[in-house]
Amino acid sequence: MNNITGVYTAIVTPFSARGELDGDALRQQVKRQKQAGNNIFCNGTNGEFYMLSEQEKIQVTEICLEAAGDDTGVMSHVGEISTRDTIRLGKQIEKLGVRAVSVITPWFAALRPQELIAHFRAVADALTVPVYLYNIPARTGNTLTPDVVRVLADHPNIKGIKDSTGSYESLHGFHEVSQQFADFDVLTGPDSLIYRGFTEGSAGCISGIANIIPAQVNAVYHHLQENQPAAAEAVQADINKIRTDLYSIAFSPAVVKKAVNMLGFTVGESRYPVEFTQDDTQKILTVIKEFNLRG
Repeated sequence: MNNITGVYTAIVTPFSARGELDGDALRQQVKRQKQAGNNIFCNGTNGEFYMLSEQEKIQVTEICLEAAGDDTGVMSHVGEISTRDTIRLGKQIEKLGVRAVSVITPWFAALRPQELIAHFRAVADALTVPVYLYNIPARTGNTLTPDVVRVLADHPNIKGIKDSTGSYESLHGFHEVSQQFADFDVLTGPDSLIYRGFTEGSAGCISGIANIIPAQVNAVYHHLQENQPAAAEAVQADINKIRTDLYSIAFSPAVVKKAVNMLGFTVGESRYPVEFTQDDTQKILTVIKEFNLRG
């Protein structure tokens, strides 16, 4: 068992009205998650890593570590399109004191299994901080299969996988790999599978929707820790409904940020030009009222 367990929030990266990193707003969001009992995963998909400069990624990590303190875990994503760039960023991030880093599959170029294996081995060889694979084929076009991950799980510095494929079948395949390697864990990516992931062996979850409902996501984990599966499943049902209603409006993190703003926090907009219509805003407000969501 590694040190990445429980709930990690895939925290949004707040921007100012001018589109610059808003450090004060990020500190506020980290402390909000901390109050709910959640740890921090920064520079991920919901953190818009693909829109951040290398220096901004370092700044985001520094701010998250400062605001989180010693009792809250911080994990940072460092995956870049090339092996060389991933290693360079990883070496800078690991110096800051994060508990672990995640590394997404390279994107744009279609890679064969042996090329994915070579990429991740090179990164894991170069870093001393624990490395977690990050599988999100819908966004990258490259898929980590259980067979490929089984090879990588034998590396002493590859400690697990964040699976954001979105299917139970994929998650189950990685749980089977985890059962074969005592030092390799699974982190559930899809918010719809948090409950199922924990009940079937995930060490943790990395949740985007926790930006909106931090306490509810944490409740799934803690109900299960307290042997209250029915209560956990009921909360998961609410999460699924909220997720379905919101993610049908616009892509995450744009809609996540919009909802967080409407809860009374200022996190700015996505750097992608997403325009919310009056109807979109009303739909988000309906979800907030239906589930009595509060900041």
